[in-house]
Amino acid sequence: MSEIKTKMYILIPDDVPLGHAINSAAHASLACYLKFKDHPSMQPWLDYSFRKVTVKVTRKEFEQAKDEYGWVLLTESALNGQEVALVFHPRENWPERFKFFPLYR
Repeated sequence: MSEIKTKMYILIPDDVPLGHAINSAAHASLACYLKFKDHPSMQPWLDYSFRKVTVKVTRKEFEQAKDEYGWVLLTESALNGQEVALVFHPRENWPERFKFFPLYR
């Protein structure tokens, strides 16, 4: 089998406090798996890739990303229900703008 290059993108808004951002990214990966476990891209991702890209985005970029397909939105009750992560099921091809989001560091 050729190399599987699928990856999951996790978008975290830049105004989410660091501790919540870390937990949100972890929860996002699991939430995505649970929602899309029967999607055709999930098993190859689990078996051969397991790549995740966590990026920090503005609120505007976060909202615009919702126009794409195949995502799960996470909120944080400790932040009054604030939206803290948007995670997209694994795939090989991503919108060009995703490639320019800065990595969360």
